[in-house]
Amino acid sequence: MNIMFLVVLSSIFLNFQPLTAIMIVIMSLLDDLPIMTIAYDNTYVSKTPIRWQMKKILTTSSILGVFVVIQSMILLIVGFMSAKNLGTINWFAISDPAQLQTIMFLQLVAGGHLLLFVTRQTRWFFQKPYPAKALFWAIVITQIFAAFACYFGWLVPRISLWMICEVWIYNIAWMFVLNIIRMLIEKAQAKK
Repeated sequence: MNIMFLVVLSSIFLNFQPLTAIMIVIMSLLDDLPIMTIAYDNTYVSKTPIRWQMKKILTTSSILGVFVVIQSMILLIVGFMSAKNLGTINWFAISDPAQLQTIMFLQLVAGGHLLLFVTRQTRWFFQKPYPAKALFWAIVITQIFAAFACYFGWLVPRISLWMICEVWIYNIAWMFVLNIIRMLIEKAQAKK
C-alpha cells in the first residue's frame, strides 16, 4: 500500500516515477520470504482466550501506514531536491534520478521489513520475545540481497555503499519513531 501512495504522490507533486516496474517485482519477491516466516514467530501468549479486536487493529495499521508514507515521502523529497539542486543538499550525492529510484527501492524494502519488527509485539522491538530465527534470518537474507543488488547494480541502478548506509540509518531512526507512535496508539486505545 505504501508503494501505491508513494508512486501516486510522487507522480502528482514531483512529476517523478520513484520506482521502475522491475523494482516493484523484485520488492514483491523479497517481501515473500519474511511474510512466509511470520507464522513461526515467537510472540507473547495470553493466558486467557483473546478475540480479534479488528477496530483497534485497523486503527493502528492505518495510522502507522500514514506515517510510513510520510517516512518515504520525506526521503523522496530530500533525494529529489538533492538531484535537482546538486551541491545544495548534501545528504545524498545523487548525480542521476535513477539513483534516487534505487534509494527509494532500498528504503521500501528495508523499511517494510523493519516495520515487521516494530509491529510484532506491544513493547519495544528490541525486547523479548525476540523474533523467531526463521523470521529474523529471512529478513537478514533479503536485506543483504537488496543491499548487494543496489551496490552492484543487479537489476537496479548502482548506488554507493555510503548511500546504502544513509538509507539504513534513516530506516533505523524511523523504527524508533514508529515504535513510539504504535505504543502511543495502543496506550490511547487502552483508555477507551
